[in-house]
Amino acid sequence: MSIEKQRINIAVIGGGGREHAIIRALKKSPRCGKLWALPGNGGIEGVENVECVPVKATDLEGIVRFCTENPVDLAAVIPDDPLALGLVDLLEAQCIPCFGPDKKAAVIEASKAFSKDLMKKYGIPTAKYETFTELAPALECVRKHALPVVVKADGLALGKGVIIARSHEEAEEAVRAMMVDEKFGQSGKTVVIEEFLTGPEVSVLCFADGKTVVPMPSSMDHKRALDGDRGPNTGGMGVIAPNPFYTPELQKQTLERIILPTVEAMNAEGRTFRGCLYFGLMMTPDGPKVIEYNCRFGDPETQAVLPLLESDLIEIMLAVHNGTLDECEVRFSDKACCCLVLASRGYPLSYPKNQEISMFVFEPDCGPYDIYHAGTRYLEGDYFTNGGRVLSLVAVRDTLPEAVAACYKAQENVQFGAKYFRTDIGKRALDELERQKQL
Repeated sequence: MSIEKQRINIAVIGGGGREHAIIRALKKSPRCGKLWALPGNGGIEGVENVECVPVKATDLEGIVRFCTENPVDLAAVIPDDPLALGLVDLLEAQCIPCFGPDKKAAVIEASKAFSKDLMKKYGIPTAKYETFTELAPALECVRKHALPVVVKADGLALGKGVIIARSHEEAEEAVRAMMVDEKFGQSGKTVVIEEFLTGPEVSVLCFADGKTVVPMPSSMDHKRALDGDRGPNTGGMGVIAPNPFYTPELQKQTLERIILPTVEAMNAEGRTFRGCLYFGLMMTPDGPKVIEYNCRFGDPETQAVLPLLESDLIEIMLAVHNGTLDECEVRFSDKACCCLVLASRGYPLSYPKNQEISMFVFEPDCGPYDIYHAGTRYLEGDYFTNGGRVLSLVAVRDTLPEAVAACYKAQENVQFGAKYFRTDIGKRALDELERQKQL
């Protein structure tokens, strides 16, 4: 029986809040068969009742073995590391269809030097930059550079390999940490030094099959650990969608000048992109510019965007793989969503684990909300913390102010010993909505 005519058994590679949100969306499809999560987490196991297989997302051999020994019809490869390492190539070689780009296309995230050179070659707007593989010229560059200056590790660094230096001393320290101290391993042996862009940030995730691109609702991530965008960079402390700074005019400019040219550039380079292509954008005074590309769903952007999806995610993933996205319905709600990350105090540095979590999913005074698990462990009916970002609380409402208020009310129903969260998720977006009302 062909894959188009049957229920689809899917192996979801990854184990964070993003993967939990994807699994929740997949389960809504009438075509959803058996699901596995490799490795999954406590909530995927305990809440979704999905079999979690204790194979790390970077254990390519173990994943291929599992997928070939079980009736897997589709592998959804979600995290950046296995994509960059070529897991899709290995699975496709075993005739296992995948959602996610192959290794040649995943380089758009795996190497910032590659992506910057790609944008320069094809005229895609981005910050001015220089790339260095030797310490001395990199230090000379940052010593003379206008401030602030951005120092980036070339490779993958768990979303933390970007330093915005406010002084030349801080910039030098960042370069040495990457190139000498190997803070990010081999990812920092090459560094990209670029100008600091100003303006509102916007994240746009897109389904892409190499020919057709379908943008999802825009979103706004909150990367810094502390209120007021202070503290160290994290994987993300919360997200709102849609992003009010992403006006229809800016959306049109971005599609014409950035999104479509990027897909065409990748085709021209023989690196056709099939999967979810993430655009990290800055709405500068000179128009939209690219801050970064990701070769996969963002985390926690996915937790704020996928709850707005009204179409069948399995059908979309199959269409992306088959190159038939232009024939597939992709429809999103026009409502608003807020995602509030509950973390362990001390994240992203040191933090405690194994703290028991108590939670109540529905409370009449705040209305319905969802909980997506990230760093949790499930043991005999109870949940315990097992990571820095523990849970994502997500609320969909008619308006953004209602969604933000619902998330903050909902967090009162979730408790664990070192619980920490930012208190200003969505504040800039709400201020912008108020400003727009006054126009």
